[in-house]
Amino acid sequence: METKSENACFGGVQGVYTHAADTTKCDMTFGLFLPPQAKDGDVPVLWYLSGLTCTHENAMTKAGAQAWAAEAGIALVFPDTSPRGEGVADDEAYDLGQGAGFYVNANQAPWDPHFRMWDYVADELPKLLFGEFPLDPDRQGITGHSMGGHGALTMAMRLEGRFRSVSAFSPICNPTKSDWGQKQLTAYLGEDHGQWAAHDASLLMAEKGFDGPVLIDTGTNDQFLDLLKPEALATAIATRRQQAVFRMQPGYDHSYFFVSTFMADHVAFHAEELLG
Repeated sequence: METKSENACFGGVQGVYTHAADTTKCDMTFGLFLPPQAKDGDVPVLWYLSGLTCTHENAMTKAGAQAWAAEAGIALVFPDTSPRGEGVADDEAYDLGQGAGFYVNANQAPWDPHFRMWDYVADELPKLLFGEFPLDPDRQGITGHSMGGHGALTMAMRLEGRFRSVSAFSPICNPTKSDWGQKQLTAYLGEDHGQWAAHDASLLMAEKGFDGPVLIDTGTNDQFLDLLKPEALATAIATRRQQAVFRMQPGYDHSYFFVSTFMADHVAFHAEELLG
């Protein structure tokens, strides 16, 4: 692992690190914020998964999460959204290829050699982090935005017992029924809709739900509402009687202005579970 940068931030340290990843067979970069409390021992962890076109950097610099995480004493992890580099498959479209890993393990050419973001985020990166930094693996929460909200919800429901809490900002809720999902799942996983279902938050909510609290925020002026399909997830939550808060925030769109507005709420939501 190579340290790219470390900056003092709200009494803690915002670092950026690169390592050669076995899962994606390329160098991967991630951001990690350690709050000041990490000087005294292991701290809880909140994972933030970013959306289409993003890198580790977007939320790290735009979401304003560090101030609230420092106050609560929670570390923040900002993984990248896909493999990158020379020899890694890509596409001219913004919503496929590099920057659009969709948090799945691709099994179709030309994506399968590198696009194994599920294994990277679920297995390889946690092993690295918990081996190198003062983090508590028994106190983890996960959140994300858009494609990252999709990833956060699906990981929380499928990795049973891993996360105490899950939240999402404007998540892609029903990718098996949306152009933000059908295109990518076909490219990465082929035509087997059984594999698709394992990466659809609305279907997973209907099937198994989450053993803990859920918080969802989406803006009423989100320009991608028809692609996000929040109504599908809301229906599944209500039908299952899942412990959840599902909010449609009036006037907000899909941008990081929206994310930063409600970031304090989300950090406090996770802190209640991780520090309680």
